[in-house]
Amino acid sequence: MENKNGETINMQLIDTPSPYKSDGQPPENSLLRTEPNALPSLDSENYDPHKHRNRPKPTTNAETLIHLLKGSLGTGILAMPNAFHNSGLITGVIATILIGILCTYCLHILVKAQYALCKRLKVPILSYPASMKCALEQGPQCLRWFAPHAPGIVDGFLIAYQLGICCVYIVFVATNIKQVADEYWSPLSVEVHMLILLVPLILINYIRNLKVLAPFSTLANVITFIGLAMIMVYVFDDMPSISERQLFGSARNFALYVGTTLFALEAVGVIIALENNMKTPQNFGGYCGVLNIGMTIIVILYILVGFFGYIKFGADAGGSITLSLPKDAVMAQSIRIMFAIAILFTYALQGYVPVEIIWNTYLDHRIQNRKLFWEYVCRTVVTLATFVLAIAIPRLGLFISLFGALCLSALGIAFPAIIEICVLWPDKFGPLRVILIKNVLLIIFGILGLIIGTYVSLVDIIKSFEAPPDSTELL
Repeated sequence: MENKNGETINMQLIDTPSPYKSDGQPPENSLLRTEPNALPSLDSENYDPHKHRNRPKPTTNAETLIHLLKGSLGTGILAMPNAFHNSGLITGVIATILIGILCTYCLHILVKAQYALCKRLKVPILSYPASMKCALEQGPQCLRWFAPHAPGIVDGFLIAYQLGICCVYIVFVATNIKQVADEYWSPLSVEVHMLILLVPLILINYIRNLKVLAPFSTLANVITFIGLAMIMVYVFDDMPSISERQLFGSARNFALYVGTTLFALEAVGVIIALENNMKTPQNFGGYCGVLNIGMTIIVILYILVGFFGYIKFGADAGGSITLSLPKDAVMAQSIRIMFAIAILFTYALQGYVPVEIIWNTYLDHRIQNRKLFWEYVCRTVVTLATFVLAIAIPRLGLFISLFGALCLSALGIAFPAIIEICVLWPDKFGPLRVILIKNVLLIIFGILGLIIGTYVSLVDIIKSFEAPPDSTELL
């Protein structure tokens, strides 16, 4: 294959057979991965990866912002009153801002490092796992042995986390619908409500590109904002005095707060997929870019819901603020239905990431005939897997929090720092090697978050088995 300068470039999937067709062209939607040692380094400074991207149906800045908001305004924002209960009011506000800045900064690190790698390797796009592998191959000698294993590990983290979110979404939608339906009809188990949702979930997961998903995300965003406004009506109605709530929480409970907030704010898999599919990816970063605008809106909303929701409900704030609303009030029932619809639409956005990884990385190049049919089979199997897990595993929310602690500390904090170290290796760390020191601190923070978050989640899982599960524990 030749670039515009006539130089031969050897591109292939990492550790897999070549995905190219007989005419030498890559398959549609392929996220190219490259062997860095096979690529020329001439004129890399003049190569702009953004100008060479050829996505079939790219999304605009507005569509990307809509997807970003919807991908982060899921069940996490509804858990923020409970998070503030664990942190205290003042600690919660300050820590939410800091965690939001940390998550956003780490995403900027990852996006910039990916761009630098693409520019250096003269390829238009690299997936997260490919970026990790290519970076490690060019980094410190002590890390290069890990490069062949990196793509599978990153893919595993991404798939596990995104499928976990999809499981939580199924339980959330089914539980909220059940709470409303039980007021008017004979009560059915939450498993029956999940079964009723199965066909709509399969159909919405058949949507094959983000541009088609944009109208659904727009509708979900509208529903979410209206639902949040209606929730705040309940919150501000006869709200207790702020003096009745804790301003600072305990250290042990703060660990729970960090786990909840990080799980809610960090959507690295969706965000990378969004940036890769943009029509103008150069507008994703920057001070007034899509990422900063989206994360600013998200952090403000999280603080508002968490702060005032905790003042209103105090220690009674459950895993979702919808659980604290009156069960027989029509407005509260409307809120539950609205959020159930919004989360149902968001399921397709969260499910896009594991399907993208499984199909494009591991299946597409191995299947020669009836590719569209087998892609739909893949999408169906992914949906069925999340459905079966949602039904089979009790106390699902606690298990998903465990996956969140394990995956997000690595994917959202430690891995981007490692990639930047490798990209800047050995002598581009600035005065006094300040960038290296900063990234080492991020790696340490990520490891501590993984250990502490995993420990706290495991302790809570063990405690939860001491009492019989109910529908609220599933969230």
